[in-house]
Amino acid sequence: MSKSIRKAVVIGSGVMGSGIAAHLANVGIACHLLDVVPEQLTPEEEGKGLTPQHPAVRSRLAAGAVARLAKTKPAPLYDESFAARITPGNLEDHLHVVGEADWVIEVVVENLQVKKELLRRVEEHWKPGTVVSSNTSGISINAMSADCGAEFKRHFLGTHFFNPPRYMQLLELIPGEHTDPQLLQDMKGFCSRVLGKGVVTAKDTPNFIANRIGTYGLLVTLQAMTEKGFTVEEIDAVTGPAMGRPKSATFRTLDLVGLDTFVHVANNVYENVTDEAEKQVFAVPGVLRTMVEKGWLGEKSGQGFYLKRKGEDGRSEILSLDLGTMDYRPQKKTGSGSLEAAKLAKGAREKVKALIGAGDKYSDLAWDILKLVLVYSAERLGEIADTVQEIDEAMRWGFNWELGPFETWDALGLVRSVNRMEAEGLTVPAWVKEWIEAGNRSFYRQEEGRTFYVHQGAYTALDQPKEVISLRALKERNKVVRSNSGASLIDIGDGIACLEFHSPNNAIGADILTMIGQSLEEVRRGFDGLVIANQGRNFCVGANLMILLMEAQDEEWEEIDGIIRLFQNTMYKVKRFEKPVVAAPHRMTLGGGVEACMPADRIVAAAETYYGLVEVGVGVIPAGGGCKELALRIAQNNPHPDSDLQPYLNQVFETVGMAKVSTSGHDAKKLGLMTPGDRIVANQDHLIYEAKQSALQLVASGYEPVREEKFRVAGAEGKAVLTLGALGLRQGGYISDHDLHIAKKLAHVLAGGDVPAGTLMTEQYMLDLEREAFLSLCGEPKTQARMSHMLSKGKALRN
Repeated sequence: MSKSIRKAVVIGSGVMGSGIAAHLANVGIACHLLDVVPEQLTPEEEGKGLTPQHPAVRSRLAAGAVARLAKTKPAPLYDESFAARITPGNLEDHLHVVGEADWVIEVVVENLQVKKELLRRVEEHWKPGTVVSSNTSGISINAMSADCGAEFKRHFLGTHFFNPPRYMQLLELIPGEHTDPQLLQDMKGFCSRVLGKGVVTAKDTPNFIANRIGTYGLLVTLQAMTEKGFTVEEIDAVTGPAMGRPKSATFRTLDLVGLDTFVHVANNVYENVTDEAEKQVFAVPGVLRTMVEKGWLGEKSGQGFYLKRKGEDGRSEILSLDLGTMDYRPQKKTGSGSLEAAKLAKGAREKVKALIGAGDKYSDLAWDILKLVLVYSAERLGEIADTVQEIDEAMRWGFNWELGPFETWDALGLVRSVNRMEAEGLTVPAWVKEWIEAGNRSFYRQEEGRTFYVHQGAYTALDQPKEVISLRALKERNKVVRSNSGASLIDIGDGIACLEFHSPNNAIGADILTMIGQSLEEVRRGFDGLVIANQGRNFCVGANLMILLMEAQDEEWEEIDGIIRLFQNTMYKVKRFEKPVVAAPHRMTLGGGVEACMPADRIVAAAETYYGLVEVGVGVIPAGGGCKELALRIAQNNPHPDSDLQPYLNQVFETVGMAKVSTSGHDAKKLGLMTPGDRIVANQDHLIYEAKQSALQLVASGYEPVREEKFRVAGAEGKAVLTLGALGLRQGGYISDHDLHIAKKLAHVLAGGDVPAGTLMTEQYMLDLEREAFLSLCGEPKTQARMSHMLSKGKALRN
């Protein structure tokens, strides 16, 4: 299936349709984006003398949507140039392109009759074998396709992308009664592998899985709030990270989604379920209706449950809505023993246990909300999805919960929590009680590194795709070769080992550097190649800044010199290693994290990798080989002795000097921080598998280690040009005196020092320049102030 989908047609160029088209373009699929023909000319079109028949007018809606992609935040495209893969058109002149497509996605207004009429028109141009899907958040797939032909129905299904399509992992696929089961399986594989989605199969029921349970959870939270008199900020304090949920919690989430959108989703369930008790839960509370009537829709209207404004001192402040008075007021700080216990606990399972177990009013509030969501999820099993696994995955991927409902239930203790629910008068579904009566104590269990879950009254093994390699599961199967406090070397099979960072924030310190050296020895003895990867929240946020600051404040210059030498020497060993090394970064990969990847033979990065040498933000320059590697790449890409290095040096100087961080893996290539030969993987869950495959390919091709050669540098002339540019920025007021001081050091290193242009340098000479500049900057009070500010505030100080 993945090889057959090369062309797509997206019908509907609104926020969702254009976002889906953008993500198809992200993964290399050529796409036609179609919309209706406008009924009237715009003043600008009239000024140009255009007529309603002009092609630019007739395709204006889709063309405008494509043009807006480059300006939309967060960016829908991995790279702005990918917009060229989208061809705008209209439904009157271009609907015939449906006959050329491998996949047609309808993304028009959520109206059954409109969708049915559009599918009738699509079928007129449809070629047998083409997949057709309706992107809907809750309209019945069977009702939509009721009037279509039998063969068309076999190739028709629902897709529910979550917004924004690039960033939200969940994709619900909803087969109709007649959807070909093999097509469903093929699409699941394609959407997971190529689009990078977490795919679940949902039943054709109102709002499918994630929105059904998520909306229910938000509504019972509102109900508990009004009954017990809690404030907006109290609810968000309880239903955020303390409960294993995102920081946006309840009301920030509603503001982000849009209250009008939420009301629409809730109404869809209310109007389509028959159980009266369930229907009443989904009756939209009066406060939400009032807010929608007032136009208080959340972020898109400037106010919702929160209002951001400038205070009397000119600083921005965020006010919260008092639901009793419907006025905005300053937020009140929320704190309690249960919230503090949850904050101190490690991991989502321990956090929710700590929150529920503390016994104060916030603990009781969390329990009152959770118990209803857990029971409701169990009641809906079989109706909205076939397995507890699909429900849990839908909530993790769609609402960014760290634990799905059944995983949460296990964390709280299944038997203990059911006893408490029943003691409080709650009716627990019969299948849950029967499961417990059969002697089971959890919905999930781990056995020999495999996960099993309850399904039809028995434990069923979780069928993990081969592309998903779990380092945790491998550890449980005793595949750890060597380990210390900062990193572990794990056997991932087929002669490949994986070096996993697991220090706090995966920050690089002596423990990780020591383990890298030891790992090279282990791989030399018993493996064919090495992958550097981990499955933490971020790949690596850089070196251990706290240690550097403490050493600098104590003026332990020899200690700092030793740390940097160890870093440089270790990375040099990685680069010269006689067996292939593949680095697999994901998400935040900053400073030393980038320098840990640069010596690898190949980088296989997640598409969502935010990659940058950001050291100037803390008052220093890259000194783990980052400057040296960039200077080396400039020379290697311009091998002719007479070629001008300056333009490329200028770009690198700007990238490092401005601490630029890529907006995607593709953007990292554009910035020159990755090479054209590096790979980008859409599905982060497949990253280690794909890195392993790249290592095996390098082995099979007869890998030869990289040999050191001297390379040209721009020298004193190049340094002068860079310094002149920095002086211009200072004179223009764009940078501070300390920024200029750092920039001069950076220019000195990148240009190779005060040598004649074209001088051939060794890598070690460049490393020495890096280390010298780094050490001198560490002694600067303003650099130490920047380090301290970053550690305490989490953001750069521009002093």
